[in-house]
Amino acid sequence: MARDTVVRAALELLDEVGLDGLTVRRLAARLGVQNPALYWHFRNKQELLDEMSRELLGPDMGGPRDGETWRDWLARRAHRYRRILLSHRDGARLVAGSDPGPAVARAFEKELKALTGLGFTPAEGLHAISSLSHYTLGFVLNEQGRRDRQARGAGHDLAEYAAEFPLTVAGVRESGAPTSDEAFAHGLRLILDGIAATRNSSTNLS
Repeated sequence: MARDTVVRAALELLDEVGLDGLTVRRLAARLGVQNPALYWHFRNKQELLDEMSRELLGPDMGGPRDGETWRDWLARRAHRYRRILLSHRDGARLVAGSDPGPAVARAFEKELKALTGLGFTPAEGLHAISSLSHYTLGFVLNEQGRRDRQARGAGHDLAEYAAEFPLTVAGVRESGAPTSDEAFAHGLRLILDGIAATRNSSTNLS
């Protein structure tokens, strides 16, 4: 049995049972093998989770397209990263708790090189990409957690909530839930505005 076959089966099982329900025993049963057979490929469950995370992240995010500004590129990158994390149940939790490995590190280095080519210093590029990645990961953690709570019937009814929290409900009705596409795009704009302001400030001081 090939290593990548095990990883793909594990990601399929993740969609069905979630990260808490994913066990080596269940995965072995799905593949029709005994538990020890999986340990030929992975020394422990964490090593399996690391490989699943690397498979999920897959190819690098790519650099800016011809004529694309750094802002448009980083926005596109953040939206793509969010889609990747949302492509599997508990995708954000999986990535947050795993070792990204050398392939992701090499892709990150390429992105920094692209940003320095657009006028960023290495430190500016590092903090820009890291801030956007952390924001996106945290947003999706909340987004997927909210979906799980709703699936368990643990969500809030807006009409009942409005009596005690009228301003919160008014904000949701005006602009959507805090985990909506609109909310993500709004937060993303704020971070990009901050990056632009910081860079402008540094340029003016120099």
